[in-house]
Amino acid sequence: MSKDIQQPQQSEEVDLGQLFKLIGNAFDRFFQFVSNIFTSIFSVIIYILKALIKNFKLIFISMVVAGAIGFGLEKAKQPVYTSSMLVKPYFDSKFQLVTNINYYNALIEDKDFKQLSSLFDIEEDFAEDIIEFKISPGPETENDRILEYEEFIKQVDSTRATEIYFKDFIENRSIYSGTLYEIAVRSFKKDIFRSLEEGLNSTFTNTYSVKKMEKRDSLIAIDKSRILKSLKQVDSLQKVYIKVLQEESSSKNAGTITLKDGMSLVQERVDTREYELLDKELELRQQLAVLESEKVEEDVFFDTLSSFQDVGSEDNHIWSKYSLIFPLVAFVLLTLVFLFNRLIRFVNNYED
Repeated sequence: MSKDIQQPQQSEEVDLGQLFKLIGNAFDRFFQFVSNIFTSIFSVIIYILKALIKNFKLIFISMVVAGAIGFGLEKAKQPVYTSSMLVKPYFDSKFQLVTNINYYNALIEDKDFKQLSSLFDIEEDFAEDIIEFKISPGPETENDRILEYEEFIKQVDSTRATEIYFKDFIENRSIYSGTLYEIAVRSFKKDIFRSLEEGLNSTFTNTYSVKKMEKRDSLIAIDKSRILKSLKQVDSLQKVYIKVLQEESSSKNAGTITLKDGMSLVQERVDTREYELLDKELELRQQLAVLESEKVEEDVFFDTLSSFQDVGSEDNHIWSKYSLIFPLVAFVLLTLVFLFNRLIRFVNNYED
């Protein structure tokens, strides 16, 4: 019987030993795999360094020549100027603005400078100097983004709002999500930007925005009429209460009743609630002032927060620095050529 007990124990020990051995082999293969990756990366780096060191003189000379060519092209090319304006659209005129900017760029791409000069009321020669229009969301702080997110959450169902995080909201915004927009223009002519501003201002007007503005004005007129009627009613009640108070004050024995035994009773004064009426009048007048200010603040389709400069600034974008770009391109191309050459030789000699 003891032999029967020992046999299961020995089989369990063998199974555990095999399990640990399999786990150890798995770890060995994993570490070997990671080691092979690092070894391959190191080999690629060594191959690149060997190619660079072996052909150092050729690469250096090529980069110097490319830099000289790039510098010459920088000096020879026509300078590009840029300027921008910051606007705040109202009544959803931003949709028309973005559409028109894309339309202007399409005219430039098709070289339809006649139509472009007609839209901006400029000479056709000046229109040919325009390179492109750009539109992007205006500057905003982190607080602006938070307020925009909170306003969006208020419009969403409460159960759905818990699934929308601030990061997701920011990542999913489009160009139409903002309230401020920066319009930039690139041109070969440095003093053309002011003449473009009037044409850009006309892009905000469209039928939808006009109807939305008219609807807002109609709602303001209805609210204003309601408030004025309420003020008239309050004014009428105030006049009645004032009359009652005047009658009470003008009567010397107002509210006094004399009994047969000579005793006198004083009648209570009428509760006129004139202070409540005054508070109500102030509240109504405040509402009226808010309506008037809303109409004054948004009586146009946009506000220009900053205009174009009289003279644009030279566009010094990194991609226009040919003296830097050309040497880098030459370095990358030569490195790829040398590596490709070594790869071909490796493949040709592989079977040998």
